[in-house]
Amino acid sequence: MSTKPLKEIKQSDIFSHWTNIDYLPRWGVLLLDLLIAFIAFLVSYVIGSNLLSYNIDNLSFPIWLQVIILMIIQTIFFWVFHTYSGILRYSTFVDTIKVSLAVLSTGAIVIITNILIATTLHKSLFLNTVIAIYVFVAITLLFGWRVTIKTVFEYISHNSTSVKKVLIYGTKSAGLSIAKMLQSNMESKYLPVGFISDSNDDTHHNLLGLKVYPINEQLIAVMKQKSIKSIIISPIKKREIDPLKDLSIFIENNIQILTTPYFTDYSPNQDEPTTQKIGRIESIQVEDLLDRPAIEINTNNVENILKNRVVMVTGGAGSIGSEIVRQVASFSPQAIILVEIAESPLHDLTVDLRRKYPNLLFVPIIADVRDEKMIEEVFATYRPSVVFHAAAYKHVPLMEDFPTQAVIANVLGTKNVADMAIKYKADRFVMVSTDKAVNPTNVMGASKRIAEIYVQSLFLKQVQTNSLCTKFITTRFGNVLGSNGSVVPFFKKQIAEGGPVTVTHPDIIRYFMTIPEASCLVLEAATLGNGGEIFCFDMGHPVRIADLAKNMIRLAGYVPGKDIEITYTGLRPGEKLFEELLNQKETTLPTTNKKILVAKVREYDFDVVAEQINQLIEEARTGHTFPTVQQMKNIVPEFKSKNSVYEQLDKTTTTN
Repeated sequence: MSTKPLKEIKQSDIFSHWTNIDYLPRWGVLLLDLLIAFIAFLVSYVIGSNLLSYNIDNLSFPIWLQVIILMIIQTIFFWVFHTYSGILRYSTFVDTIKVSLAVLSTGAIVIITNILIATTLHKSLFLNTVIAIYVFVAITLLFGWRVTIKTVFEYISHNSTSVKKVLIYGTKSAGLSIAKMLQSNMESKYLPVGFISDSNDDTHHNLLGLKVYPINEQLIAVMKQKSIKSIIISPIKKREIDPLKDLSIFIENNIQILTTPYFTDYSPNQDEPTTQKIGRIESIQVEDLLDRPAIEINTNNVENILKNRVVMVTGGAGSIGSEIVRQVASFSPQAIILVEIAESPLHDLTVDLRRKYPNLLFVPIIADVRDEKMIEEVFATYRPSVVFHAAAYKHVPLMEDFPTQAVIANVLGTKNVADMAIKYKADRFVMVSTDKAVNPTNVMGASKRIAEIYVQSLFLKQVQTNSLCTKFITTRFGNVLGSNGSVVPFFKKQIAEGGPVTVTHPDIIRYFMTIPEASCLVLEAATLGNGGEIFCFDMGHPVRIADLAKNMIRLAGYVPGKDIEITYTGLRPGEKLFEELLNQKETTLPTTNKKILVAKVREYDFDVVAEQINQLIEEARTGHTFPTVQQMKNIVPEFKSKNSVYEQLDKTTTTN
């Protein structure tokens, strides 16, 4: 019990106490309803005797008996219609209907009974007019006290200091639904005080009693005047607009942009109650600001190659690999083999997948693609039909320091998996590559380009003698938002720590794609390939990293350069200002998916490539960095190091 003196208890404390009461017990609601019904009958009795000049005293039955009989009948119908089962502060129109039906039914039964008694006994239990008055008064009082309770709770909740005023972006059905949801949910931390419309036709109206504002500078002034620091945009509206253009006025003025999940994302099989999910408000993510329409794939084609097949994913617990696994799972394969060297991520992913797909077989295997014998054992045991090879070392600065490991992981690892795919007659092999493989300026990109060359030339060698051999397909795309090592989680961490946010160069640009988008296109590319192709993904518009950092700071509610500084650290080893998706000597052809292009690349003789790569692997195993990098440049002549110690090898080659 609190020791705070009564006089020290503030009004807000009292409000807080009452708003924290879960709900009145059912028996309590029933007793209060009966009390109100009793009062309603007394009022009706008084009206009947005094105002309508009826001689109540001439009735054959005493009033106490009338009260008992009426209350018994009323209790029965309260029970029949469960008028007491709802929570009063959440009363709805349905609750009002239940109460009305319960009272009307009571009135009807009493009047019918009264008529029967009068017919048989020639006596009246009630005056029918009094009962008619009772029905009207009872419904009014029962409805009125529910409205009063709801109004009081809404007032207390909406005037709490913890409630944030928000504007709803959009005046169509989705925006109205969000506003109604927030208005009816007294536990919500957000109170809608108006709507934002991008159509001037809507700004002359009020919706749900709230004003509709146009998007202009005056809106920002109004928001500052009314202490409105957030807007909520529906996911549907978010897809209809150009986020970078239409939301820029809010981002630049440090207005918090919130959204709700798609209602279609809610599954009854998930742990979180649907009502809680619908009421969930989330901050808009930087992924939502990508200026690119939604990606659509031919799910029928994907299903044809995955359904009832054994699918293997290397690097299965990585950012790209795990998303590929999740998307593959939705196409009902026979089994998914998850090959991963990292124990904890593999365990966590497997637990999650088995919970979501209890009828699907997931086989987690801790294995290293660099270990040929281990990889062969996996292939010999499970005989996968489709292989997605996502395992790789990908951090550019680290691979500049450890080029031998880049070769062993990215080149030898790919070679091992590709060779086993041939040996054990896999139907398709899909390699996940990178835009850094084009005109590489770093060891990582060069190692991926060599891996591309190997799988392409391997297919061309095999298809000469066997048209039904494994189809090798390469997918090439740029940076992935939210992946391990991406600037997005790095920036988020720096912002959370108060800054500064570090950018390597003010002019550096990158192509970005979300993890689900990239994985989705990988699956589609797997269906399009006949073998030997390199598919390039349409990455949309390039994004200036400095602008990305500024937008992320603003989305977090801070002012760039004031609250959180942006500092420039200089280009890292092997880093260049921009990435290409295609070599200048390469051209592209369209596919059935406008987001996927097929690159026309030069072909390599497998025997020559195999000999060069074997030499490269042997050199890497010695641990000698410069000879390893030199051999990489021999295989990929367009590999010119940037901001790296290996630039001297390019000078030596040029001199010679």
